[in-house]
Amino acid sequence: MVKSRFQKTLCVLTLMLFLLGALPLVTQAENDPEKAKEMYNEGLTAANDGNIDQAILSYKTAMGLNPDFLDPYLNLGAIYFQQKQYDDAMDMFKKVSEKDPANVDALANIGRVSYKLTKYTEAVEAFNAAIALDNKNADLYTELAKVYYRQKKYAELISALESCHTLGGGDYLSYYMLGKGYQKQDKLDQAIGAFKKSLEYKSDNSNSHFAMGQIYLGQEKFKSAATAFKAAYKADNKKHRAMYNYAIAMESQDPEAIDQNIKDWEDYIRIAKKHPQAQSDLAIAQQHVKELKDRKEKLELQ
Repeated sequence: MVKSRFQKTLCVLTLMLFLLGALPLVTQAENDPEKAKEMYNEGLTAANDGNIDQAILSYKTAMGLNPDFLDPYLNLGAIYFQQKQYDDAMDMFKKVSEKDPANVDALANIGRVSYKLTKYTEAVEAFNAAIALDNKNADLYTELAKVYYRQKKYAELISALESCHTLGGGDYLSYYMLGKGYQKQDKLDQAIGAFKKSLEYKSDNSNSHFAMGQIYLGQEKFKSAATAFKAAYKADNKKHRAMYNYAIAMESQDPEAIDQNIKDWEDYIRIAKKHPQAQSDLAIAQQHVKELKDRKEKLELQ
């Protein structure tokens, strides 16, 4: 039904009166710090109970009640981060940083979001700003090192992780990254030490076992290489390349043990057939087994 001009005017006036009447309530609500804390606490409870939608609503309400209350921004940003809504998370953390430039949590979280968005320059800037405010926080150095690892800036990575470990921080991942940094700079003894330290924290860290195997293989320490590669595969049976390298190490250790070498390569072939991405290595292994069997046959005829 088409409305008359009078009806349209009446609707507009009614809406204006409603909005004018609501304005004092909004203004009053935006200056209620106690109510803001109450809503924030309700958000914490909802989040702990797994009611994320209610938590989001409570945090937003708290922000409206007191825009200068920063905790709801941080918590809401953390939820967005967990939901992989990185742009929304960044918006929350930047608002906190604008209101409080010395807020370490906000800067660190800006760094984390930037890292996820592969904005590594921005991530480094944020983490360094956070460290400038809190240079005894070991975790910040670890976060910074992750960025340097992605940037392949190994000297900077080593420096960051050495600071982290000096402060008593670190875990299997930090020592693995440190080992890779040393490895890339050809500081192989230090790399092995870092990988071994990583394994003290997590003995089934396949990556550290594999990395040590690579170093030992290059040093022609074939027995140690074979042990490391076998441990890497045991820790992660998706790492088929570990058994490929294991077969190489075993054969390099004793080229005349033809039967054992054939067995090791055939073991790898069975593994590789389960992994479509291993087709290139599989073909090489199959050809090599054929060559070993031909060699064995010739030796038996002599």
